[in-house]
Amino acid sequence: MYNLKIISSTVRPGRKGPLVAKWVEDIARQNGNFDVEVLDLGEINLPMMNEPNHPKLKKYQHEHTKWWSAKIDEADAFVFVTAEYDYNYPAPLRNALEYLFQEWSYKPAAIVSYGGVSAGTRATNALKADLSTFSMVPLTESVNFPFFQQNINDQNEFEANEVSHKAAEYMLRQLVRWAKGLKAIREDKG
Repeated sequence: MYNLKIISSTVRPGRKGPLVAKWVEDIARQNGNFDVEVLDLGEINLPMMNEPNHPKLKKYQHEHTKWWSAKIDEADAFVFVTAEYDYNYPAPLRNALEYLFQEWSYKPAAIVSYGGVSAGTRATNALKADLSTFSMVPLTESVNFPFFQQNINDQNEFEANEVSHKAAEYMLRQLVRWAKGLKAIREDKG
């Protein structure tokens, strides 16, 4: 089993990211290869980066950073669930990434995005570029939802069509393959 962290990136009141993250979580649990945990940045509420030392040193002084470091360090893979704000991914996600460095390294990351007409694809592209600077491997496979509000039912649950469901299943199968390969790289301290 691989330890999968699903990171929901939105924090503002009325956000819909947790609904999309729940949908991803359900599919990931059905996959059978993951121990799944959702990390909701809106609930975690990391302050703007306030550590005095560079993250590469891992000399954390604040309890919130030590907790965040432990959560990310134990992961084998990630799914980032992100909205698109102003042609990019939300600032709280960038802040959460910058708190750490080594903990992210040599781990695969998939992205599920949502938005208006662009389906969050501009946020996905920006996030992929940034993830590689943390020595992560962003997957080509992703799931994108245009006009995502139409996927929220009367019970305030996120629903997706069969095509999106199959795309998510395929993305997770690829995430397993990359998690397996990158685990070997992480174990090689050379």
